[in-house]
Amino acid sequence: MNEATLGAITPYNEINNLIAAWAHGVREHLADNVIGLYLGGSLTYGDFVPQRSDIDLQAVVRSQLKQDELATIEGLHKEIENRFAVWAGRIECSYVPLQLMSETKPPATPRPWWGFGVLYAEAPAGNEWLINHYLLSQHGISLYGPPFKELVPPIRLEEVRQASARDLFAEWVPKMNDSAWLSDSHQQSYLVLNLCRILCTCVGGEPRSKKAAGVWAKEKYPGWRDLVEEAERWSYGSEMKRQNDVMAFVGFAAERVMEARLP
Repeated sequence: MNEATLGAITPYNEINNLIAAWAHGVREHLADNVIGLYLGGSLTYGDFVPQRSDIDLQAVVRSQLKQDELATIEGLHKEIENRFAVWAGRIECSYVPLQLMSETKPPATPRPWWGFGVLYAEAPAGNEWLINHYLLSQHGISLYGPPFKELVPPIRLEEVRQASARDLFAEWVPKMNDSAWLSDSHQQSYLVLNLCRILCTCVGGEPRSKKAAGVWAKEKYPGWRDLVEEAERWSYGSEMKRQNDVMAFVGFAAERVMEARLP
C-alpha cells in the first residue's frame, strides 16, 4: 500500500489523516533507514472502539535509531499528538531494527517505543513481543514496505499460547498486589479484556481479538459475564469500581491457564 491510498485504510477520517501524517513523517525523517511501516491492533481486525481503543503502529528500520533520529521522531510524535489532540496518549509505536525481527523470544536488545505521550529510547520487549508479531502477521496492514509476515519467521500457534501464559504470570498476576494500579478504571477495563484474550488463547486454543475473546469468555465462564460486560462498556471519562473483582478474575485466569498445562 502506498501513501496515495492511505486515506481509506480505516472508517475514521481523522485517524486516516493521523496515520498518513505519521507514515509521511517517518519516511521523511528516517529516509532509507525505513524498511516497513505497519498498522496493527484493533483497527485491523474490526474491534476498534473510539471511546476506548488505542492506535497501534510499528516501524521496521534497517539499523537502531541514532540520537538525531530519535530527536526527530520524538518531535514528529509530539506534533502529531498536538494536531490530533483527541488521540494524545493513545498512540503506541515501536521502531524495531530488522535484525531483531527474527527473534521469537523477547530480544535482550531494547528498541525505541512511543507510548503515553513519551518516547522511550530503550524500551524492553516483554512477552507481548511474539503475540504482537503473530497478530501483525495475521492482520497487520502495510502502510509502506513488504507485508509484515515477510519480515518475521513463521510463528506457531503453540508458541503464541506459551507466550500468552508467560505474559499472564510475568506481567498481570503481579498486578494483584498493586492496588494503586488497579484503582485506575482504564487499567481495570484493559486488564479484564486482556485476560479474556489470554484465556481464549491458552484455554480455548485460538488467539482472538479482545472483542471476540470477550464473547468467548462470557459463554465459557458465565459467572464472569457481568465483569466482562462492564469492562467492555468502559470508555475514557467513565468510572469502573471493580478492583476486588478484577483481582479475583486475575487469580481465576491463572488457575485456568495452569490447568491447561501448556509445555
